[in-house]
Amino acid sequence: MRTIPATFRSAVESKDLSAITSTLDPAIEFHSPVVVRPYQGRDAVAALIRVLLEVFEDFHYTDELVSSAHDDLSDQLCNPPTQALIFKARVMDKSVQGLDLIRFNEAGLISGLTVMIRPLPAAMTLARLVGRRMEERASPP
Repeated sequence: MRTIPATFRSAVESKDLSAITSTLDPAIEFHSPVVVRPYQGRDAVAALIRVLLEVFEDFHYTDELVSSAHDDLSDQLCNPPTQALIFKARVMDKSVQGLDLIRFNEAGLISGLTVMIRPLPAAMTLARLVGRRMEERASPP
């Protein structure tokens, strides 16, 4: 049986938006590295992830960290662990390193996703590109 963390990781790496969306809590909160207010809700986050899948080139996870704050299985079921996935990619030929910090709800769905990106020039390029595409998608044809 595949877990939500494993499903999310493989779905992102294969750019499968439908599979990614299936791992998201309906009330997910996404904290962007370049926007002050979080994106709220599965639909808004899925729209953002769709753009990110288009913008990132050669995206791949390099490391995976899982919190070990819970000693027994019953505690893990009540308070699921937090996961961090470290990645590398390119945005318009700029190298990017980043981290997806993932929090889960009691049902195992992703309830919180915080993304951190470095270096600053790549983050600024990402912000411009994603912002432009999100505006284009929000505008009526």
